[in-house]
Amino acid sequence: MDKEQKLEVVRGAIKTYKNFPKEGVIYKDVFGIFQNVTAMTALKDLLVEHCSSLEVDVIVGLDSRGFLVGPLIALELQKPFVPIRKKGKLPGEVAEASYVLEYGEATFEIQTESISRGNKVLIVDDLLATGGSMAAAVQLIKSLEADVIECFVIMELVYLGGRSKLKSPVFSLVKYD
Repeated sequence: MDKEQKLEVVRGAIKTYKNFPKEGVIYKDVFGIFQNVTAMTALKDLLVEHCSSLEVDVIVGLDSRGFLVGPLIALELQKPFVPIRKKGKLPGEVAEASYVLEYGEATFEIQTESISRGNKVLIVDDLLATGGSMAAAVQLIKSLEADVIECFVIMELVYLGGRSKLKSPVFSLVKYD
């Protein structure tokens, strides 16, 4: 399969649910990809193809779906994987950043010893919507004096404008206008 065919397989495996988690929301579910071996293989190939061209020291995945693809990218690139988790889930010294959700506020944390000053970081997640969680992740990485090389997402809901909250480069495999 060529790149465009792989993208179509991935796009076709993403499930859509209307009115979830509340009335009027159209939910795009990345788990459909992981339930389809062909789509999962295509996703892995696309991730590796794109990310292997980036010069990075560390792969950071956002709680929780970034944990699905982050370690895979890290393994393929032979780089360490570091999680950003919801508040209270990590031991040791942590840095934190709060962000606004559609339904309230949340806080992300990262272990301060996991990222070194000057590290080149790739942040990965499944979805870019309003941009709050990704912006918080970028803030955390910068607070540790590291550089965000790229924010990589599988899906982007372009119509919600999340990209505009980010000063770091963003790459999305599948865009929904």
